[in-house]
Amino acid sequence: MESTDLYYPKELSWLAFNERVLQEAADKNNPAVERIRFLGIYSNNLDEFFRVRVADVKRKILIAHNDGNDEEAEHQRRLLVQIQRKVVELSKKFDMIHKDVVKNLARYNIYILPKNQLNEYQRDWVRNYFINKVLRHIAPILIDKKTDLLSRLNGTAVYLYVALRREGKNPRFAAVQVPTGEISRFHLIPPQHSRKNKHIIMLDDMIQLCMEDIFRGFVKFDTLESYSFKMTRDSEYSINDEIDESYVEKMSESMKQRLIAEPVRVIHDQDMPEDMVEDLQKRLKVTKLDTLHSAGHYRNFKDFIGFPNVGRDYLENSKLPAIDTKDFSGYNTVFDAITAHDILLYYPYHRFLHFTEFVRQAAFDPSVKSIRLNIYRVASQSRIVSSLIDAVDNGKKVTVVVELRARFDEEANIEWSKRMTDAGIRVVLGIPSLKIHSKLCIVSREERGKLMHYAHFGTGNFNEKTAKIYTDYSLFTKNQEMAEEANSVFELISYPYRRFKFQHLQISPLNARTKIQSLIRQEIQFLKEGHDAQILFKINNLVDKELIDDLYRASQAGIKIRGIVRGMCGLRPGIKGLSENIELISIVDRFLEHPRVMIFNGGGNRKVYISSADWMTRNMDNRIEVGAPIYDETLQQRIVDVIEIQFKDTLKARQIDKDQLNQYVKRGNRKKLRSQEEIYTYLKQLEQK
Repeated sequence: MESTDLYYPKELSWLAFNERVLQEAADKNNPAVERIRFLGIYSNNLDEFFRVRVADVKRKILIAHNDGNDEEAEHQRRLLVQIQRKVVELSKKFDMIHKDVVKNLARYNIYILPKNQLNEYQRDWVRNYFINKVLRHIAPILIDKKTDLLSRLNGTAVYLYVALRREGKNPRFAAVQVPTGEISRFHLIPPQHSRKNKHIIMLDDMIQLCMEDIFRGFVKFDTLESYSFKMTRDSEYSINDEIDESYVEKMSESMKQRLIAEPVRVIHDQDMPEDMVEDLQKRLKVTKLDTLHSAGHYRNFKDFIGFPNVGRDYLENSKLPAIDTKDFSGYNTVFDAITAHDILLYYPYHRFLHFTEFVRQAAFDPSVKSIRLNIYRVASQSRIVSSLIDAVDNGKKVTVVVELRARFDEEANIEWSKRMTDAGIRVVLGIPSLKIHSKLCIVSREERGKLMHYAHFGTGNFNEKTAKIYTDYSLFTKNQEMAEEANSVFELISYPYRRFKFQHLQISPLNARTKIQSLIRQEIQFLKEGHDAQILFKINNLVDKELIDDLYRASQAGIKIRGIVRGMCGLRPGIKGLSENIELISIVDRFLEHPRVMIFNGGGNRKVYISSADWMTRNMDNRIEVGAPIYDETLQQRIVDVIEIQFKDTLKARQIDKDQLNQYVKRGNRKKLRSQEEIYTYLKQLEQK
């Protein structure tokens, strides 16, 4: 078997994941408003895909050419063509699903009105609203020969490209940004008569309808026309950490600028006239490596994530109120609770308030001496940061490690760093060569004349907002050996030249890879010795070739391997002689599946870990990540039970096969089971025991 056939390309696998999101928009069993929101999630994902993954492929092509490696350049170019073909295919599906979703909303008397279907009353209301509320936020870019349009555009915004035409003269072009940062994308037109029908107009259409009001008196024109477009830029301000730095040193300054400046995708309204498309393409310097294609009327669908429900409650998913666990609520303080036993929470089923309360109580408890925490992404209004500032005011020693390179959160993290530094918090900005992705919090407390440490290990960010929609584990423990090792992680970040030993924790880039590989090899040995051997895991992405090879070898040895992979998967299961003992599924539903879990049967001595790390080379070798063992057998069983429930899912689980065709897991004669709802019921029942 060719080596290239052993691994499914991660970029195409990412598109397969986003196709699963699109399947949710197409699923007529989902509530109507949730379906259109899934279109927004798909669009947002695709935008990030171009900003990160496609940009990376483009860079590799340019670097290979610069390095004289024609074979690699051709390989990456073929991959880019495959990506572009798949994106076009998915875009066609998207447009069809969008039309169906809009029709479905109309069945519930919710109408998204295009600008040419407004009656006189509605047109008058729109124009009045535009003049009084919208116009103040619009400053068009009038384009002439000197205009560098590429440098003027915001890569995350949607624009209208305008042609102002006069008879006998060449058209004058302009670009108008749709100001979704200041004004909602969706506007409910007040009813003229009946309140039964809800009419929504998009901000894009509102601006197009009133476009003459923007230019009249400033530019002469007989007619004008406008069409939407969006440009996506490379997201990196420096070379991606997946490219060897020795390449960077060889590149000229002009080459570096080329890698950063060019767009990676331009998408425009399919009705845009040819002369406007050609002018736009020229001004945005679109090359053969870039994706330029047309699609439906609206660009930047990500705003549909927040599409308002102006109808009945059943047009959205029913609420699942977060569980207030007795593991905490049954005690006077969080420290009493954790002293009694290790506690495992599973968000968003459990209340994230339990973690914020952990930090809040630590902030004023007279016995607490210090708090250490690392930040990757936090909420815009973070109660956690507020509690840390309170802790400083109460005389606690507070240290926060902030990762400034958290993709798309760089600016926010810089601002948080300034705010915390001003408040007296010791802010550590991490290691220049390694992103810090661990989810640690250590509270040190004086008890009976001795300093005791309370540790939190998690799979998700300390973010109140995402904790409501991402599934993630949090482990609270007073295990002093584990807590001391967690403290050593903070020391490692501040003093990376020192040597540290970790017996319990899996720490990237020090020992995580070797520990995981050792656990896989041990399972093979247990099987040879006649013991029960199995591997069960759940991760976001599986693309590290070394770890994939280890799983292949375990499968060939006869180990039964089951995995849940939400996103990219380079492993190709079900190939005879290679991976026929590997079963993989993916679940896409109302909550984003985010935990990283590893379970090794261990010949009857089961070992369970939660981790911040995906099985990607960057997470194993280029980041600070932490995996923590679960020693409490009751908590181990809880994690196993949750994963087994997910393997019984007959509604939202897709099989990951060697070609990633996204076929739903066959139900057969099994009952209908939606695992996220079943897990909620399971965890609620545990609270009643």
